[in-house]
Amino acid sequence: MKKRALISVSDKQGVTAFAKQLSELGFEIISTGGTKKALEESSVPVIGVSDVTGFPEILEGRVKTLNPMIHGGLLAKFDEPAHKEQLDEHNIQPIQIVCVNLYPFQQTITKPDVRVEDAIENIDIGGPAMLRASAKNHEYVTVVVDPADYETVLSQLKDAGEVEKETSRKLAAKVFRHTAAYDALIADYMTNLVNEEAPEKLTVTFERKQSLRYGENPHQKAAFYRKPLGSDFSIANAEQLHGKELSYNNINDADAALQIVKEFTEPAAVAVKHMNPCGIGSGTTVYDAFSKAFAADPVSIFGGIIAFNREVDEETARKLYEIFLEIIIAPAFTKEALKILMGKKNLRLLTIPFHTDGKEEIRLTSVEGGLLVQQYDQFTLDHSNVSVPTKREPSEEEWKALKLGWKVVKHVKSNAIVVNNADMTLGIGAGQMNRVGAAKIALEQAGEKAAGAVMASDAFFPMDDTVEAAAKAGITAIIQPGGSVRDEDSIKKADEYGIAMVFTGVRHFKH
Repeated sequence: MKKRALISVSDKQGVTAFAKQLSELGFEIISTGGTKKALEESSVPVIGVSDVTGFPEILEGRVKTLNPMIHGGLLAKFDEPAHKEQLDEHNIQPIQIVCVNLYPFQQTITKPDVRVEDAIENIDIGGPAMLRASAKNHEYVTVVVDPADYETVLSQLKDAGEVEKETSRKLAAKVFRHTAAYDALIADYMTNLVNEEAPEKLTVTFERKQSLRYGENPHQKAAFYRKPLGSDFSIANAEQLHGKELSYNNINDADAALQIVKEFTEPAAVAVKHMNPCGIGSGTTVYDAFSKAFAADPVSIFGGIIAFNREVDEETARKLYEIFLEIIIAPAFTKEALKILMGKKNLRLLTIPFHTDGKEEIRLTSVEGGLLVQQYDQFTLDHSNVSVPTKREPSEEEWKALKLGWKVVKHVKSNAIVVNNADMTLGIGAGQMNRVGAAKIALEQAGEKAAGAVMASDAFFPMDDTVEAAAKAGITAIIQPGGSVRDEDSIKKADEYGIAMVFTGVRHFKH
């Protein structure tokens, strides 16, 4: 049986060397368009697809390989008598090796101001058809979609004269993952084009960024995947400058820290432990902001993750060096800061392009057997229909503090209470089963500093006990969504103690 290989690729990395070695192994090479030209220029003997099909490429190249002379050679069972008879009858030659990758759809749609017409033209039709046909028939055909696999295929052909069945099956599985991911990107693009918000089928694709040593616990296997066209302003696109490989828990915590520090325009520092903030500070400089974040909870910050929204300088780096930390995230580090922090072998240093506007993403949360989909909570106080139901309105300083508390509380696991002043958190109560319990934790952590501070709550007060606890600790202003059937009780209690209370009309549950 004559051996044939069909090669048609948009990514031409290594393809001429691959084709040349196949030719030397006795394969007749079939190719199309730009690939054929590249092979000819490298003196690889090659036959055009049109010479095989007896039909020219038509419709600006939209139709060239969709032909029985090609697909018959890809889908035939070579040891099936009826198939062999039909191949002979129609003078169709079997194809044993297929090397195809697809039109660059992803690269096309990432170009600034790409036209819809250009995106549509880069939806490959013949390529996926050949890949899927070959992958389906992998018992007889070896299909290669990734240049990284060229050497494996060549090595086995040289050693045994054929590709191992197990290898062909693995390559076929890779093909189906590749075409599925390709179609998922197209589906996502088209769905967004027509503004479909909740399609009847959701197709998503991610590419592996790294394998992880384990998941939340050592007995759980895990890996980290990145969305191909996701936001640059994300932990998935961070550059690691130094330190140990990130763990599953590191990535989760780093993402939580990043989401919080995004809220700030002034210099800010965010410390996170177990996906909850333990200290947040803002100031005139990055050093000032971190000093406040550290002072907010110098105990919990130990072994934590720190995120900055400004370049880390030498002064700040010296203070950071004194503390055991897992990760530091920032837009950049000065040379002096890097030199200091790299003195800690295991400390992970990550940079993220804060100047890049993040794309609007959807949040995917897995449940057993299903997936929950929602928008990220990007609602701010500026979007709220704010009202003040109490007799006293907040002072200018209290308003400043309330705004900070409201930024923070939406990133704290519910039930959530934050006690803070105008530029730092003082106490955080997270993930409690009742709201007054969360308030007691936050107030206890704040201690004497609660006097004159403000309180933020992610959801309404079901009764007035939280206001009572706040008042006894010296809280002067409270921000909360309102909306309880017993709001009036909380308002009266606030008026009784002279507390200013703000209703936002929007809650920030975080589970």
